[in-house]
Amino acid sequence: MSELSIDLSWFRSTPTLAEGKIDNGHDITYNAQFTLPGDAAPDWGGDADATNPEQALAASLSSCHMMTFLALAAKAGWPVSTYADHAEASLGKTDKGLMAVTELKLMPRVSFDTGFQMGAEKIEEMHERAHRYCFVANSISAKMTIAPVV
Repeated sequence: MSELSIDLSWFRSTPTLAEGKIDNGHDITYNAQFTLPGDAAPDWGGDADATNPEQALAASLSSCHMMTFLALAAKAGWPVSTYADHAEASLGKTDKGLMAVTELKLMPRVSFDTGFQMGAEKIEEMHERAHRYCFVANSISAKMTIAPVV
């Protein structure tokens, strides 16, 4: 199987590492060429202009779901012309009282070539299949909701 990786780098910007005063800003590098700024979520003192881990998790799920949906749609002969999604990650406490991403919600919107029609029920079924076969979805224990916008 493939081993997929990123490189993460952080450096201390203060004289000491002090509780409650940690600068969580860091860089995440993909494929040794594209670097994305990362930080904690804004509610935890992070920079709203940087990607936080919870957003990255939602993006991973959304991206994987889209690619799986498109593969299934192509196999079924559906002429998908556009695909857009709004994904949300919700933080909360687990049954053990630990903070976690407790829910991920995808709200994909799909459109087709002119003249092709597909009923909402069939589109929802295809999203359910995409969810079932998505590698990332199969790796996450948080509640996941797929709410297609039809």
